[in-house]
Amino acid sequence: MIRDERLTADELQRIDERIRDDWPTGSAVDFEEAIAYHESLPAHKQFADVLESADRPLLQPRAGVPCLDDQVSLLEHLHGEGAADLLPTTIDSYTRDNEYGKAQEGLENARESGDATLNGFPAVNHGVEGCRELVDRVDAPIEVRHGTPDARLLAAVTFAGGFQSFEGGPISYNIPYTKEGSLAQTIEHWQYVDRLAGAYTERGVTINREPFGPLTGTLVPPSIAIAIMLVEGKLAATQGVRSLTLGYGQVGNVVQDVAALRALRKLGNEYLRDEVCVTTVFHEWMGGFPPDEARANGVIGLGGTTAAIARPDKVITKSPQEFQGVPTKEANAAGLRTTRQLIDMVVEQDIVLDGVDEEQALIERETRCLMDAIEAHGDGDVAQGTIEAFESGALDVPFAPSDAAEGAVLPARDDDGRVRIFEWGELAMDDDIKEIHRARLADRAETEGRKQSFRMVADDVDAISDGKLIGRPTSDTGGGRDGGETRAD
Repeated sequence: MIRDERLTADELQRIDERIRDDWPTGSAVDFEEAIAYHESLPAHKQFADVLESADRPLLQPRAGVPCLDDQVSLLEHLHGEGAADLLPTTIDSYTRDNEYGKAQEGLENARESGDATLNGFPAVNHGVEGCRELVDRVDAPIEVRHGTPDARLLAAVTFAGGFQSFEGGPISYNIPYTKEGSLAQTIEHWQYVDRLAGAYTERGVTINREPFGPLTGTLVPPSIAIAIMLVEGKLAATQGVRSLTLGYGQVGNVVQDVAALRALRKLGNEYLRDEVCVTTVFHEWMGGFPPDEARANGVIGLGGTTAAIARPDKVITKSPQEFQGVPTKEANAAGLRTTRQLIDMVVEQDIVLDGVDEEQALIERETRCLMDAIEAHGDGDVAQGTIEAFESGALDVPFAPSDAAEGAVLPARDDDGRVRIFEWGELAMDDDIKEIHRARLADRAETEGRKQSFRMVADDVDAISDGKLIGRPTSDTGGGRDGGETRAD
């Protein structure tokens, strides 16, 4: 039975020796030699130090292409033309599924054709040498961003290759990403990743870890996202991680997003050990985008404004070409500049939003309910408690494909556009909190002249891509606000 206990040195070495046989580049991993390489990097490439010492929100896009020279060129463009403060290396889908042979085929095809035949950078295939060349040639800190339930070999290669920040976690890279993956197994796999990061940290090379906050990216209630960030943070801290960036994905209501980011920081510092440095990252809208770039820039602008008010330590930006899929480097840089413009205009303004304190208090209460349930399910052990809480439905994530989650929770927006819970399933929450959600969804139903139903949920999922925040019904006779019949009914 998996427990929240630190791996011993012998266990770490045993796993390390085994996973390095999964692909030939694993044989080049040498921990002691890697420490020396990290120590040779200049201060402005030390990811955790740059992030933790910043006095304004730092910007980081997503970006990854298969070939090394092209990845260097892409990151240089985003750093130069987009003025990105921190840079990503997004990993390809084959690597995420541990299919290194298929990733190798794609890399070879990309080298021959010049086309981007993979949707990211196959870091395991490039190996330690290739990763170091990327780190050496790009003049900014770089993070590994991926989506890999079993990221052990990827971590071993990229840590040795000079990367000092690594995204993901055992819940956030299982529940939203896989159908049949065992939660106990992914927690076990990520104990190795976090213990390896802790081993580097103990030798003076701080590896920043960043759990994936947006989860499914679709109307995730803030308290659910925050509780999972706290769990993944606690699991990482047990293994010796000392630099944690807890994430949150924008839901679109400015008051709720600001309240959630403030709650995330407060609860992160409360639930995690004093020796852990907690930073926060805000992901701009992860749902569907409008199909044209002008309206997409409006969505990005809302994210930038929210970030300027809430002041997270980092913002993951989006491009105006999100609707089309992978953006051009020019569009990616444009998204960075749009966000920076909004932040720089708004951040010095003293903006006070009514309702933030009340919403933050509600989010904190909800999160504590979930954390208490996890503790009770595991008799104090966060790993076992998380597994059992998901099994019982006491912890759940909406719209998740994973069999490890009940998937019974359904969110919908209230009349102000804040994400509330429409269907609770067995989610562990106090009755008076449930009543607050019901009452606020009832207010919306009354405004729109329709009954509460799954139609609200479906309308809200598509709303932003359709140019609205709330999925209001439409009518040829005046619409729901005037009491007319609606297509949704």
